[in-house]
Amino acid sequence: MIFEHIENNGHEQVVFCHNKDAGLKAIIAIHNTVLGPALGGLRMWPYKTEQDALNDVLRLSRGMTYKNAVAGLNIGGGKAVIIGDPSKDKSEALFRAFGKFVDSLGGRYITAEDVGIDVNDMEYVYRETEYVTGVHQVHGGSGDPSPFTAYGTLQGLMATLNKKYGDEEVGRHSYAVQGLGHVGMEFVKLLKERGAKIFVTDINKDLVAHAVDEYGVEAVAPDEIYDVPADVYSPCALGGTVNELTLPRLKAKIICGAANNQLANNAIGDEVMKRGIVYAPDYAVNAGGVMNVSLEIDGYNRERAMRMMRTIYHNLARIYEIADRDGIPTYRAADRLAEERIAAIGKLKLPMGRTAPRFLGRMRGH
Repeated sequence: MIFEHIENNGHEQVVFCHNKDAGLKAIIAIHNTVLGPALGGLRMWPYKTEQDALNDVLRLSRGMTYKNAVAGLNIGGGKAVIIGDPSKDKSEALFRAFGKFVDSLGGRYITAEDVGIDVNDMEYVYRETEYVTGVHQVHGGSGDPSPFTAYGTLQGLMATLNKKYGDEEVGRHSYAVQGLGHVGMEFVKLLKERGAKIFVTDINKDLVAHAVDEYGVEAVAPDEIYDVPADVYSPCALGGTVNELTLPRLKAKIICGAANNQLANNAIGDEVMKRGIVYAPDYAVNAGGVMNVSLEIDGYNRERAMRMMRTIYHNLARIYEIADRDGIPTYRAADRLAEERIAAIGKLKLPMGRTAPRFLGRMRGH
């Protein structure tokens, strides 16, 4: 059953990692290394079952292949999950044990922070392997990727505004932002700086209060965010929020946010197109974080990172061109762009020895 699941999703390698002394139960999934080593974050989550953890890491790693390909990066797709509660199960031994497993893959998989993980956890992983991105700046890393993800989301938004309304004036439009975590709050800040009208919601009332006080936004209850009269719906929290129940309620003519897996299913993506709503494919929009950490492979430079974020605008414009060219929904156009690039580079048959990163310009302080 497991091999059938892996084969159906096109994965190259799945590694089950266990260290009893450290309490480590983790899974690393390498989906595709045609473009380069598999890069994708480490997620820590209290999965109810091991099957849930496996399903998540397989889905997320495949998504990283498409995200990295559309972003124009010379890296493939992978992901890792640790089964555990990030609020109480973290330890130095846990993350160092995980780091040893990453190191054993010899550069086929490069890890980074994701849900439930912070830069301090990455420091422990980094003590056991150089195949880590998102480490602290003192090691030549880029630190917190959230500001870059938010800035990249802004670039995707501008391309989408241009597609729908023929302008890139962020401040001329109104926004319903769902989720005020690190990325969501930074995105609100960027919208406010451009004079936009913003509605916000989050299950964390303290974050909502901060956004209201700091940025003068209008707060609404979590379930009311779908009903506000905004031009753009910006999901920046959980996935699957565009679904059978919420889509008929949306007033927005654009869906563009930083959350992963925003569409509940492909049928919803088809319905979005039928309703005349422009959907900015999430993994193309939120690629700023992975773009940023990918630069650590050759030696990090913040100015270069900011320039790279601006390519998200052009990636979205290309996706809209493909959608119009082929008469398909934008979510399918994004997949097509990724698949065309992987196929083209795959024909070059790059030697495997060229894929392992050397992390030039980084001094390792163990």
